[in-house]
Amino acid sequence: MGKEKNPRRVAENEAMAVARMLRTSDQKLNLVAGLIRGKKVDKALADLTFSKRRIAGEVKKVLQSAIANAENNHNLDVDSLVVAEAWVGKNLVMKRGRPRARGRFGKIMKPFSEITIKVRQVGETA
Repeated sequence: MGKEKNPRRVAENEAMAVARMLRTSDQKLNLVAGLIRGKKVDKALADLTFSKRRIAGEVKKVLQSAIANAENNHNLDVDSLVVAEAWVGKNLVMKRGRPRARGRFGKIMKPFSEITIKVRQVGETA
């Protein structure tokens, strides 16, 4: 009598993970996402580990979550996973301000963003 099961949002050989409310601009987050697009997951994890960007640690957690989803929920082989897609979106913006000269008000925008990482299992070609 309950609800019917929702269809999968990804293909049978894919898994994904999403992080929301990351405290950085979408432009800066997209630079980190561009580092890992299309790479094998072990190489992408290594790149994120040694990246100098502050937000790379959060992106690494999302990638690890996508890998865990692939392994535990979808029974995919971890050794043959690649980062198929990594896209970034805007989230809310905190508006703050600072008093400026002659009675004016300086706007300070503190943006948040979100990232979605999709990993795909590819056939072994070695």
